[in-house]
Amino acid sequence: MKKIAVIIVLFCAVASAVAQQNGPMTLSPQQKLNAAERIIDNFYVEDVNGDELATEAIKAMLKTLDPHSSYTTPDETKEFTAPLEGKFSGIGITFNMLEDTVYVIQTVSGGPSQKAGLLPGDRIVAANDTVLAGRKMRNTDVMKHLRGDEGTEVHLKVKRGHELLDFELVRAQIPIYSVDEVFMADPTTGYIAVSRFGESTAREVRDAIAGLRKQGMKNLIIDLSGNGGGYLGAAFDMAGEFLPRNTPVVSTSGRAVPSQTFVTDEQGDFLNGRVVVIVNQYTASAAEILSGALQDNDRGLVVGRRTFGKGLVQRPFPFPDGSMIRLTTSRYYTPSGRCIQKPYEKGKSEEYQLDLLNRMESGELWHADSIPQPDSLRYETLRRHRTVYGGGGITPDVFVPVDTNYYSAYYRDLTAKAVLNRTIVGYVDEHRAELLKKYPTEDAFYAGFELPDELVRAMIERATEAGLPFKADEWERSAPLVRAVMKGLICRDLYEKGSYYRAVAPLNNDFLEALKLINDEKRYKELLGE
Repeated sequence: MKKIAVIIVLFCAVASAVAQQNGPMTLSPQQKLNAAERIIDNFYVEDVNGDELATEAIKAMLKTLDPHSSYTTPDETKEFTAPLEGKFSGIGITFNMLEDTVYVIQTVSGGPSQKAGLLPGDRIVAANDTVLAGRKMRNTDVMKHLRGDEGTEVHLKVKRGHELLDFELVRAQIPIYSVDEVFMADPTTGYIAVSRFGESTAREVRDAIAGLRKQGMKNLIIDLSGNGGGYLGAAFDMAGEFLPRNTPVVSTSGRAVPSQTFVTDEQGDFLNGRVVVIVNQYTASAAEILSGALQDNDRGLVVGRRTFGKGLVQRPFPFPDGSMIRLTTSRYYTPSGRCIQKPYEKGKSEEYQLDLLNRMESGELWHADSIPQPDSLRYETLRRHRTVYGGGGITPDVFVPVDTNYYSAYYRDLTAKAVLNRTIVGYVDEHRAELLKKYPTEDAFYAGFELPDELVRAMIERATEAGLPFKADEWERSAPLVRAVMKGLICRDLYEKGSYYRAVAPLNNDFLEALKLINDEKRYKELLGE
Protein backbone atom coordinates (compact mmCIF):
# COMPACT_ATOMS: atom_id res chain seq x y z
CA MET A 1 0.00 0.00 0.00
CA LYS A 2 2.84 2.38 0.88
CA LYS A 3 4.49 1.58 -2.48
CA ILE A 4 1.33 2.53 -4.43
CA ALA A 5 0.95 5.73 -2.44
CA VAL A 6 4.55 6.66 -3.13
CA ILE A 7 4.06 6.07 -6.88
CA ILE A 8 0.96 8.28 -6.95
CA VAL A 9 2.69 11.06 -4.98
CA LEU A 10 5.75 10.92 -7.21
CA PHE A 11 3.59 10.96 -10.38
CA CYS A 12 1.64 13.97 -9.18
CA ALA A 13 4.79 15.76 -8.05
CA VAL A 14 6.56 15.23 -11.36
CA ALA A 15 3.48 16.27 -13.37
CA SER A 16 3.07 19.38 -11.23
CA ALA A 17 6.73 20.33 -11.61
CA VAL A 18 6.62 19.88 -15.38
CA ALA A 19 3.42 21.92 -15.61
CA GLN A 20 4.97 24.76 -13.59
CA GLN A 21 8.09 24.80 -15.75
CA ASN A 22 6.70 24.22 -19.22
CA GLY A 23 2.96 24.64 -18.94
CA PRO A 24 0.44 21.74 -19.27
CA MET A 25 1.81 18.52 -20.82
CA THR A 26 0.33 17.65 -24.19
CA LEU A 27 -0.47 14.00 -24.77
CA SER A 28 -1.51 12.49 -28.07
CA PRO A 29 -4.93 10.80 -28.11
CA GLN A 30 -3.16 7.42 -28.25
CA GLN A 31 -0.98 8.26 -25.22
CA LYS A 32 -4.00 9.43 -23.26
CA LEU A 33 -5.95 6.24 -24.05
CA ASN A 34 -2.99 4.06 -23.07
CA ALA A 35 -2.51 6.02 -19.86
CA ALA A 36 -6.22 5.70 -19.01
CA GLU A 37 -6.11 1.95 -19.58
CA ARG A 38 -3.04 1.55 -17.33
CA ILE A 39 -4.55 3.71 -14.58
CA ILE A 40 -7.78 1.67 -14.59
CA ASP A 41 -5.89 -1.62 -14.74
CA ASN A 42 -3.58 -0.71 -11.83
CA PHE A 43 -5.78 1.29 -9.51
CA TYR A 44 -9.49 0.43 -10.02
CA VAL A 45 -11.18 -0.87 -6.87
CA GLU A 46 -12.02 -4.28 -8.43
CA ASP A 47 -10.46 -6.60 -11.00
CA VAL A 48 -11.10 -5.38 -14.54
CA ASN A 49 -11.83 -7.49 -17.65
CA GLY A 50 -9.55 -5.93 -20.26
CA ASP A 51 -11.52 -7.27 -23.21
CA GLU A 52 -14.80 -5.84 -21.92
CA LEU A 53 -13.12 -2.52 -21.20
CA ALA A 54 -11.70 -2.32 -24.73
CA THR A 55 -15.05 -3.30 -26.26
CA GLU A 56 -16.94 -0.59 -24.40
CA ALA A 57 -14.25 1.98 -25.20
CA ILE A 58 -14.44 1.21 -28.93
CA LYS A 59 -18.24 1.36 -28.90
CA ALA A 60 -18.16 4.68 -27.07
CA MET A 61 -15.72 6.17 -29.60
CA LEU A 62 -17.80 5.04 -32.58
CA LYS A 63 -20.97 6.39 -31.00
CA THR A 64 -19.57 9.92 -31.32
CA LEU A 65 -19.21 9.58 -35.12
CA ASP A 66 -22.39 8.60 -37.00
CA PRO A 67 -25.37 6.28 -36.52
CA HIS A 68 -23.96 3.44 -38.65
CA SER A 69 -20.34 2.98 -37.57
CA SER A 70 -20.32 0.01 -35.19
CA TYR A 71 -18.29 -2.64 -33.41
CA THR A 72 -19.27 -6.31 -33.14
CA THR A 73 -17.82 -9.06 -30.95
CA PRO A 74 -16.65 -12.31 -32.60
CA ASP A 75 -20.05 -13.98 -32.06
CA GLU A 76 -21.97 -10.91 -33.22
CA THR A 77 -19.74 -10.64 -36.29
CA LYS A 78 -20.46 -14.24 -37.25
CA GLU A 79 -24.21 -13.71 -36.90
CA PHE A 80 -24.03 -10.46 -38.86
CA THR A 81 -21.99 -11.71 -41.81
CA ALA A 82 -23.66 -15.12 -42.31
CA PRO A 83 -26.77 -13.79 -44.13
CA LEU A 84 -24.62 -11.58 -46.39
CA GLU A 85 -22.13 -14.30 -47.24
CA GLY A 86 -25.09 -16.43 -48.23
CA LYS A 87 -24.31 -19.46 -46.12
CA PHE A 88 -23.82 -20.87 -42.63
CA SER A 89 -23.05 -24.27 -41.19
CA GLY A 90 -26.00 -26.23 -39.89
CA ILE A 91 -28.49 -28.99 -40.62
CA GLY A 92 -30.57 -27.17 -43.24
CA ILE A 93 -34.09 -26.64 -41.98
CA THR A 94 -36.62 -23.85 -41.62
CA PHE A 95 -38.37 -24.22 -38.28
CA ASN A 96 -40.95 -22.57 -36.06
CA MET A 97 -40.84 -22.53 -32.28
CA LEU A 98 -44.53 -22.79 -31.44
CA GLU A 99 -45.16 -22.58 -27.70
CA ASP A 100 -42.67 -25.19 -26.47
CA THR A 101 -42.20 -27.30 -29.62
CA VAL A 102 -39.73 -27.02 -32.51
CA TYR A 103 -41.59 -27.79 -35.75
CA VAL A 104 -39.75 -28.46 -39.00
CA ILE A 105 -41.34 -26.25 -41.66
CA GLN A 106 -39.06 -27.06 -44.61
CA THR A 107 -35.79 -28.82 -45.32
CA VAL A 108 -33.20 -27.17 -47.55
CA SER A 109 -32.80 -29.02 -50.83
CA GLY A 110 -29.63 -31.12 -50.71
CA GLY A 111 -28.97 -30.26 -47.06
CA PRO A 112 -28.18 -32.73 -44.25
CA SER A 113 -31.76 -32.83 -42.96
CA GLN A 114 -33.26 -33.66 -46.35
CA LYS A 115 -30.62 -36.31 -47.00
CA ALA A 116 -31.27 -37.88 -43.61
CA GLY A 117 -35.02 -38.01 -44.25
CA LEU A 118 -36.41 -35.30 -41.96
CA LEU A 119 -39.85 -34.17 -43.10
CA PRO A 120 -41.91 -31.01 -42.70
CA GLY A 121 -44.10 -31.43 -39.65
CA ASP A 122 -41.46 -33.36 -37.67
CA ARG A 123 -40.96 -32.15 -34.10
CA ILE A 124 -37.39 -31.89 -32.79
CA VAL A 125 -37.39 -33.08 -29.19
CA ALA A 126 -33.66 -32.90 -28.47
CA ALA A 127 -30.33 -31.98 -30.08
CA ASN A 128 -27.38 -33.94 -28.74
CA ASP A 129 -27.87 -33.91 -24.95
CA THR A 130 -30.03 -30.79 -24.86
CA VAL A 131 -33.80 -31.15 -24.60
CA LEU A 132 -35.54 -28.58 -26.81
CA ALA A 133 -39.17 -29.60 -26.27
CA GLY A 134 -41.16 -28.14 -23.41
CA ARG A 135 -38.79 -25.25 -22.72
CA LYS A 136 -40.25 -22.28 -24.65
CA MET A 137 -36.83 -21.39 -26.04
CA ARG A 138 -36.16 -18.43 -28.33
CA ASN A 139 -35.41 -19.16 -31.99
CA THR A 140 -31.87 -17.84 -31.52
CA ASP A 141 -31.29 -20.30 -28.67
CA VAL A 142 -32.59 -23.20 -30.77
CA MET A 143 -30.25 -22.21 -33.61
CA LYS A 144 -27.25 -22.40 -31.30
CA HIS A 145 -27.93 -26.11 -30.88
CA LEU A 146 -28.65 -26.82 -34.55
CA ARG A 147 -25.90 -24.74 -36.14
CA GLY A 148 -22.22 -25.47 -35.72
CA ASP A 149 -18.94 -25.94 -37.53
CA GLU A 150 -19.01 -27.74 -40.85
CA GLY A 151 -18.32 -31.45 -40.43
CA THR A 152 -19.46 -31.68 -36.81
CA GLU A 153 -22.17 -34.16 -35.86
CA VAL A 154 -25.52 -33.57 -34.20
CA HIS A 155 -27.83 -36.25 -32.86
CA LEU A 156 -31.52 -35.40 -33.06
CA LYS A 157 -34.48 -37.01 -31.36
CA VAL A 158 -37.51 -36.35 -33.54
CA LYS A 159 -41.18 -37.05 -32.95
CA ARG A 160 -43.15 -37.99 -36.05
CA GLY A 161 -46.77 -38.75 -35.27
CA HIS A 162 -46.54 -41.13 -32.32
CA GLU A 163 -43.04 -42.36 -33.20
CA LEU A 164 -39.80 -41.14 -31.60
CA LEU A 165 -36.99 -41.32 -34.18
CA ASP A 166 -33.22 -40.86 -33.96
CA PHE A 167 -31.21 -39.01 -36.64
CA GLU A 168 -27.45 -38.62 -36.92
CA LEU A 169 -26.60 -35.59 -39.07
CA VAL A 170 -23.32 -34.04 -40.15
CA ARG A 171 -23.50 -30.26 -40.35
CA ALA A 172 -22.71 -28.72 -43.74
CA GLN A 173 -22.66 -25.34 -45.44
CA ILE A 174 -26.27 -24.19 -45.90
CA PRO A 175 -27.14 -21.48 -48.44
CA ILE A 176 -29.12 -18.41 -47.39
CA TYR A 177 -31.18 -17.01 -50.23
CA SER A 178 -31.67 -13.36 -51.12
CA VAL A 179 -34.71 -13.93 -53.35
CA ASP A 180 -37.70 -14.79 -51.17
CA GLU A 181 -40.53 -14.88 -53.70
CA VAL A 182 -40.80 -15.53 -57.44
CA PHE A 183 -44.08 -15.89 -59.30
CA MET A 184 -46.06 -14.66 -62.29
CA ALA A 185 -48.32 -11.81 -61.14
CA ASP A 186 -50.26 -12.07 -64.40
CA PRO A 187 -49.61 -13.73 -67.78
CA THR A 188 -46.93 -11.18 -68.77
CA THR A 189 -45.71 -9.76 -65.45
CA GLY A 190 -43.13 -11.41 -63.23
CA TYR A 191 -42.62 -10.67 -59.55
CA ILE A 192 -39.36 -11.01 -57.63
CA ALA A 193 -38.98 -10.10 -53.94
CA VAL A 194 -35.39 -9.51 -52.79
CA SER A 195 -34.96 -9.44 -49.00
CA ARG A 196 -31.21 -8.71 -48.75
CA PHE A 197 -28.12 -8.09 -50.86
CA GLY A 198 -25.54 -10.83 -50.38
CA GLU A 199 -22.92 -12.67 -52.38
CA SER A 200 -25.43 -14.71 -54.37
CA THR A 201 -28.09 -12.04 -55.00
CA ALA A 202 -27.29 -11.22 -58.64
CA ARG A 203 -27.10 -14.90 -59.58
CA GLU A 204 -30.40 -15.66 -57.84
CA VAL A 205 -32.09 -12.78 -59.65
CA ARG A 206 -30.71 -13.93 -63.02
CA ASP A 207 -32.02 -17.44 -62.36
CA ALA A 208 -35.40 -16.05 -61.31
CA ILE A 209 -35.67 -13.91 -64.46
CA ALA A 210 -34.77 -16.91 -66.63
CA GLY A 211 -37.48 -19.00 -64.97
CA LEU A 212 -40.10 -16.28 -65.31
CA ARG A 213 -39.27 -15.75 -68.98
CA LYS A 214 -40.05 -19.40 -69.60
CA GLN A 215 -43.50 -18.68 -68.18
CA GLY A 216 -44.09 -15.74 -70.54
CA MET A 217 -42.76 -12.77 -68.56
CA LYS A 218 -42.26 -9.54 -70.48
CA ASN A 219 -42.33 -7.00 -67.62
CA LEU A 220 -41.01 -7.23 -64.07
CA ILE A 221 -41.93 -6.03 -60.57
CA ILE A 222 -38.99 -5.95 -58.15
CA ASP A 223 -40.11 -5.79 -54.53
CA LEU A 224 -37.56 -4.24 -52.15
CA SER A 225 -40.02 -3.58 -49.32
CA GLY A 226 -38.25 -4.01 -46.01
CA ASN A 227 -34.92 -4.77 -47.70
CA GLY A 228 -32.33 -3.35 -45.31
CA GLY A 229 -29.44 -3.59 -47.77
CA GLY A 230 -26.20 -5.55 -47.56
CA TYR A 231 -23.26 -5.65 -49.93
CA LEU A 232 -22.81 -2.64 -52.18
CA GLY A 233 -21.32 -4.89 -54.87
CA ALA A 234 -24.43 -7.07 -54.90
CA ALA A 235 -26.67 -4.07 -55.61
CA PHE A 236 -24.27 -2.96 -58.35
CA ASP A 237 -24.30 -6.41 -59.97
CA MET A 238 -28.09 -6.63 -59.85
CA ALA A 239 -28.49 -3.15 -61.35
CA GLY A 240 -26.27 -4.32 -64.21
CA GLU A 241 -28.96 -6.81 -65.24
CA PHE A 242 -31.20 -3.91 -66.32
CA LEU A 243 -28.75 -1.35 -67.72
CA PRO A 244 -26.57 -1.06 -70.84
CA ARG A 245 -22.79 -1.26 -70.73
CA ASN A 246 -20.96 1.80 -69.27
CA THR A 247 -24.03 3.06 -67.40
CA PRO A 248 -23.30 4.73 -64.03
CA VAL A 249 -24.81 2.93 -61.05
CA VAL A 250 -23.32 4.57 -57.95
CA SER A 251 -20.48 6.82 -56.82
CA THR A 252 -18.65 6.94 -53.49
CA SER A 253 -16.67 9.74 -51.93
CA GLY A 254 -14.95 10.15 -48.54
CA ARG A 255 -12.13 11.97 -46.77
CA ALA A 256 -9.58 9.15 -46.66
CA VAL A 257 -10.65 7.10 -49.70
CA PRO A 258 -10.52 8.15 -53.35
CA SER A 259 -13.78 9.02 -55.07
CA GLN A 260 -15.05 6.30 -57.38
CA THR A 261 -17.82 5.98 -59.94
CA PHE A 262 -19.02 2.47 -60.68
CA VAL A 263 -20.36 1.83 -64.20
CA THR A 264 -21.70 -1.38 -65.66
CA ASP A 265 -19.02 -3.37 -67.46
CA GLU A 266 -21.36 -5.67 -69.38
CA GLN A 267 -24.63 -5.37 -71.26
CA GLY A 268 -27.58 -6.23 -69.07
CA ASP A 269 -29.85 -9.12 -69.98
CA PHE A 270 -33.18 -7.37 -69.23
CA LEU A 271 -33.02 -4.08 -71.12
CA ASN A 272 -36.42 -3.72 -72.77
CA GLY A 273 -39.26 -4.86 -70.54
CA ARG A 274 -41.02 -2.43 -68.21
CA VAL A 275 -39.67 -2.41 -64.64
CA VAL A 276 -41.40 -1.21 -61.47
CA VAL A 277 -39.62 -1.22 -58.10
CA ILE A 278 -41.64 -1.39 -54.85
CA VAL A 279 -40.07 0.36 -51.84
CA ASN A 280 -41.18 1.48 -48.40
CA GLN A 281 -39.85 3.33 -45.37
CA TYR A 282 -37.75 0.31 -44.36
CA THR A 283 -35.95 -0.03 -47.71
CA ALA A 284 -32.36 0.99 -47.02
CA SER A 285 -28.72 1.14 -48.09
CA ALA A 286 -27.91 -1.18 -51.01
CA ALA A 287 -31.62 -1.45 -51.83
CA GLU A 288 -31.67 2.33 -52.19
CA ILE A 289 -28.65 2.16 -54.49
CA LEU A 290 -30.54 -0.17 -56.83
CA SER A 291 -33.73 1.91 -56.67
CA GLY A 292 -31.81 5.14 -57.28
CA ALA A 293 -29.80 3.69 -60.17
CA LEU A 294 -32.92 2.52 -62.02
CA GLN A 295 -34.76 5.77 -61.30
CA ASP A 296 -31.87 8.10 -62.24
CA ASN A 297 -31.18 6.22 -65.47
CA ASP A 298 -34.89 6.31 -66.36
CA ARG A 299 -34.86 2.52 -66.56
CA GLY A 300 -37.83 1.97 -64.29
CA LEU A 301 -40.36 3.57 -61.97
CA VAL A 302 -40.41 3.45 -58.18
CA VAL A 303 -43.66 2.84 -56.31
CA GLY A 304 -44.40 3.08 -52.59
CA ARG A 305 -43.11 5.41 -49.87
CA ARG A 306 -39.89 7.33 -49.30
CA THR A 307 -37.09 4.98 -48.35
CA PHE A 308 -35.09 4.94 -45.12
CA GLY A 309 -32.25 7.23 -46.24
CA LYS A 310 -28.99 5.40 -45.51
CA GLY A 311 -26.30 6.77 -47.80
CA LEU A 312 -23.22 6.01 -45.71
CA VAL A 313 -20.79 3.27 -46.73
CA GLN A 314 -19.29 1.09 -44.00
CA ARG A 315 -15.97 -0.64 -44.57
CA PRO A 316 -15.26 -3.70 -42.40
CA PHE A 317 -12.03 -3.73 -40.37
CA PRO A 318 -11.74 -7.22 -38.85
CA PHE A 319 -9.58 -8.04 -35.83
CA PRO A 320 -7.65 -11.33 -35.47
CA ASP A 321 -10.06 -12.55 -32.75
CA GLY A 322 -13.02 -12.34 -35.15
CA SER A 323 -14.43 -9.06 -33.85
CA MET A 324 -14.88 -6.22 -36.31
CA ILE A 325 -15.29 -2.49 -36.70
CA ARG A 326 -17.62 -1.38 -39.48
CA LEU A 327 -16.51 2.20 -40.04
CA THR A 328 -18.22 4.76 -42.24
CA THR A 329 -15.56 5.71 -44.77
CA SER A 330 -17.57 7.41 -47.50
CA ARG A 331 -20.96 8.49 -48.74
CA TYR A 332 -22.59 7.02 -51.80
CA TYR A 333 -24.31 9.01 -54.52
CA THR A 334 -26.86 7.99 -57.12
CA PRO A 335 -26.06 8.62 -60.82
CA SER A 336 -27.74 12.05 -60.76
CA GLY A 337 -25.47 13.11 -57.88
CA ARG A 338 -27.95 12.64 -55.04
CA CYS A 339 -26.71 11.73 -51.59
CA ILE A 340 -29.69 10.01 -50.06
CA GLN A 341 -28.37 9.94 -46.48
CA LYS A 342 -30.92 11.54 -44.20
CA PRO A 343 -29.69 14.24 -41.80
CA TYR A 344 -28.11 13.27 -38.48
CA GLU A 345 -26.13 14.85 -35.66
CA LYS A 346 -22.96 13.16 -34.47
CA GLY A 347 -23.43 11.32 -31.21
CA LYS A 348 -27.23 11.46 -31.34
CA SER A 349 -28.06 7.98 -32.58
CA GLU A 350 -31.20 7.75 -30.46
CA GLU A 351 -32.74 10.79 -32.14
CA TYR A 352 -31.74 9.40 -35.53
CA GLN A 353 -33.64 6.19 -34.84
CA LEU A 354 -36.80 8.19 -34.15
CA ASP A 355 -36.96 9.45 -37.73
CA LEU A 356 -39.51 6.85 -38.83
CA LEU A 357 -41.73 7.72 -35.88
CA ASN A 358 -41.45 11.38 -36.81
CA ARG A 359 -42.47 10.57 -40.39
CA MET A 360 -45.53 8.79 -39.08
CA GLU A 361 -46.50 11.65 -36.79
CA SER A 362 -46.03 14.19 -39.61
CA GLY A 363 -48.43 12.26 -41.82
CA GLU A 364 -45.81 11.45 -44.44
CA LEU A 365 -46.74 7.76 -44.59
CA TRP A 366 -50.24 8.74 -45.68
CA HIS A 367 -49.75 11.95 -47.68
CA ALA A 368 -47.21 12.54 -50.45
CA ASP A 369 -47.22 16.30 -49.93
CA SER A 370 -45.71 15.78 -46.46
CA ILE A 371 -42.44 14.53 -47.96
CA PRO A 372 -39.77 17.27 -47.65
CA GLN A 373 -38.57 18.37 -51.10
CA PRO A 374 -36.40 21.51 -50.81
CA ASP A 375 -35.14 23.10 -54.04
CA SER A 376 -31.58 22.83 -52.74
CA LEU A 377 -31.83 19.04 -53.00
CA ARG A 378 -33.42 18.93 -56.44
CA TYR A 379 -31.70 16.87 -59.17
CA GLU A 380 -32.50 15.59 -62.68
CA THR A 381 -32.45 12.09 -64.09
CA LEU A 382 -29.83 11.42 -66.75
CA ARG A 383 -31.86 10.65 -69.87
CA ARG A 384 -35.30 12.21 -69.45
CA HIS A 385 -34.33 15.04 -67.08
CA ARG A 386 -37.10 14.24 -64.65
CA THR A 387 -36.99 15.90 -61.23
CA VAL A 388 -35.79 13.77 -58.32
CA TYR A 389 -34.80 14.74 -54.78
CA GLY A 390 -31.91 13.85 -52.49
CA GLY A 391 -31.18 14.42 -48.83
CA GLY A 392 -33.17 11.62 -47.27
CA GLY A 393 -34.03 8.43 -49.13
CA ILE A 394 -35.51 7.70 -52.55
CA THR A 395 -38.82 9.46 -53.17
CA PRO A 396 -41.08 7.23 -55.27
CA ASP A 397 -42.44 8.23 -58.67
CA VAL A 398 -45.84 6.98 -57.55
CA PHE A 399 -46.72 7.42 -53.89
CA VAL A 400 -48.79 4.73 -52.15
CA PRO A 401 -50.01 5.46 -48.60
CA VAL A 402 -49.65 2.93 -45.82
CA ASP A 403 -52.59 0.55 -45.93
CA THR A 404 -54.18 -0.39 -42.60
CA ASN A 405 -57.55 -1.49 -44.02
CA TYR A 406 -57.18 -5.10 -42.87
CA TYR A 407 -55.27 -4.47 -39.66
CA SER A 408 -56.86 -4.97 -36.25
CA ALA A 409 -55.77 -5.76 -32.71
CA TYR A 410 -57.37 -9.20 -33.11
CA TYR A 411 -55.22 -9.95 -36.17
CA ARG A 412 -52.14 -8.62 -34.38
CA ASP A 413 -52.74 -10.97 -31.46
CA LEU A 414 -53.45 -13.96 -33.70
CA THR A 415 -49.96 -13.60 -35.17
CA ALA A 416 -48.20 -12.54 -31.97
CA LYS A 417 -49.47 -15.56 -30.06
CA ALA A 418 -48.65 -17.87 -33.02
CA VAL A 419 -52.27 -19.04 -33.27
CA LEU A 420 -52.15 -18.86 -37.08
CA ASN A 421 -48.90 -20.79 -37.30
CA ARG A 422 -49.95 -23.48 -34.86
CA THR A 423 -53.24 -24.01 -36.68
CA ILE A 424 -51.55 -24.37 -40.07
CA VAL A 425 -48.76 -26.64 -38.81
CA GLY A 426 -51.33 -29.04 -37.37
CA TYR A 427 -53.51 -28.95 -40.48
CA VAL A 428 -50.68 -29.58 -42.93
CA ASP A 429 -49.18 -32.26 -40.71
CA GLU A 430 -52.48 -34.13 -40.83
CA HIS A 431 -53.34 -33.56 -44.51
CA ARG A 432 -49.93 -33.28 -46.24
CA ALA A 433 -50.18 -36.47 -48.30
CA GLU A 434 -53.68 -35.81 -49.61
CA LEU A 435 -52.92 -32.15 -50.35
CA LEU A 436 -49.80 -33.00 -52.35
CA LYS A 437 -51.67 -35.72 -54.22
CA LYS A 438 -54.49 -33.34 -55.14
CA TYR A 439 -52.19 -30.35 -55.80
CA PRO A 440 -48.78 -31.71 -56.93
CA THR A 441 -47.44 -28.25 -57.82
CA GLU A 442 -47.68 -24.77 -56.36
CA ASP A 443 -49.53 -23.53 -59.44
CA ALA A 444 -52.10 -26.31 -59.04
CA PHE A 445 -52.50 -25.38 -55.38
CA TYR A 446 -53.18 -21.71 -56.08
CA ALA A 447 -55.50 -22.57 -58.94
CA GLY A 448 -57.64 -25.02 -57.03
CA PHE A 449 -57.25 -24.85 -53.25
CA GLU A 450 -60.00 -23.22 -51.22
CA LEU A 451 -59.42 -22.62 -47.53
CA PRO A 452 -61.82 -24.92 -45.61
CA ASP A 453 -64.30 -23.05 -43.42
CA GLU A 454 -63.79 -25.65 -40.69
CA LEU A 455 -60.08 -24.77 -40.60
CA VAL A 456 -60.94 -21.11 -40.04
CA ARG A 457 -63.37 -22.06 -37.27
CA ALA A 458 -60.70 -24.26 -35.69
CA MET A 459 -58.30 -21.32 -35.73
CA ILE A 460 -60.86 -19.05 -34.03
CA GLU A 461 -61.54 -21.72 -31.39
CA ARG A 462 -57.81 -22.12 -30.77
CA ALA A 463 -57.53 -18.36 -30.38
CA THR A 464 -60.33 -18.34 -27.80
CA GLU A 465 -58.58 -21.12 -25.87
CA ALA A 466 -55.40 -19.03 -25.99
CA GLY A 467 -57.18 -16.13 -24.29
CA LEU A 468 -58.14 -14.18 -27.43
CA PRO A 469 -61.93 -13.76 -27.37
CA PHE A 470 -63.59 -13.46 -30.76
CA LYS A 471 -64.32 -9.87 -31.81
CA ALA A 472 -66.85 -9.79 -34.64
CA ASP A 473 -66.15 -6.25 -35.82
CA GLU A 474 -62.38 -6.77 -35.89
CA TRP A 475 -62.78 -10.17 -37.53
CA GLU A 476 -64.90 -8.67 -40.29
CA ARG A 477 -62.14 -6.17 -40.96
CA SER A 478 -59.24 -8.65 -40.91
CA ALA A 479 -60.87 -11.83 -42.23
CA PRO A 480 -59.68 -11.43 -45.87
CA LEU A 481 -56.09 -10.96 -44.69
CA VAL A 482 -56.26 -13.82 -42.19
CA ARG A 483 -57.59 -16.18 -44.84
CA ALA A 484 -54.89 -15.10 -47.31
CA VAL A 485 -52.17 -15.55 -44.70
CA MET A 486 -53.44 -19.02 -43.84
CA LYS A 487 -53.42 -20.06 -47.50
CA GLY A 488 -49.93 -18.66 -47.96
CA LEU A 489 -48.62 -20.48 -44.89
CA ILE A 490 -50.03 -23.76 -46.17
CA CYS A 491 -48.33 -23.24 -49.53
CA ARG A 492 -44.98 -22.39 -47.94
CA ASP A 493 -45.20 -25.51 -45.80
CA LEU A 494 -46.15 -27.84 -48.66
CA TYR A 495 -43.69 -26.91 -51.42
CA GLU A 496 -39.96 -26.30 -51.67
CA LYS A 497 -39.68 -22.49 -51.85
CA GLY A 498 -43.45 -22.28 -51.87
CA SER A 499 -44.69 -18.70 -52.25
CA TYR A 500 -46.37 -17.27 -49.18
CA TYR A 501 -46.75 -13.77 -50.61
CA ARG A 502 -48.59 -14.96 -53.70
CA ALA A 503 -51.67 -15.42 -51.52
CA VAL A 504 -51.32 -12.07 -49.73
CA ALA A 505 -50.31 -9.89 -52.71
CA PRO A 506 -53.86 -9.21 -53.98
CA LEU A 507 -54.55 -7.42 -50.68
CA ASN A 508 -51.38 -5.30 -50.74
CA ASN A 509 -51.86 -1.82 -52.20
CA ASP A 510 -48.17 -1.41 -53.04
CA PHE A 511 -48.31 -4.56 -55.16
CA LEU A 512 -51.66 -3.64 -56.73
CA GLU A 513 -50.41 -0.18 -57.71
CA ALA A 514 -47.22 -1.63 -59.18
CA LEU A 515 -49.19 -4.18 -61.18
CA LYS A 516 -51.64 -1.54 -62.40
CA LEU A 517 -48.82 0.80 -63.46
CA ILE A 518 -46.76 -1.82 -65.25
CA ASN A 519 -49.76 -2.82 -67.34
CA ASP A 520 -50.65 0.78 -68.26
CA GLU A 521 -48.06 1.43 -70.97
CA LYS A 522 -49.27 4.97 -71.66
CA ARG A 523 -49.07 6.09 -68.04
CA TYR A 524 -45.78 4.27 -67.53
CA LYS A 525 -44.20 6.15 -70.44
CA GLU A 526 -45.66 9.48 -69.36
CA LEU A 527 -44.18 9.13 -65.88
CA LEU A 528 -40.82 8.27 -67.43
CA GLY A 529 -41.04 11.38 -69.58
CA GLU A 530 -41.08 9.50 -72.87
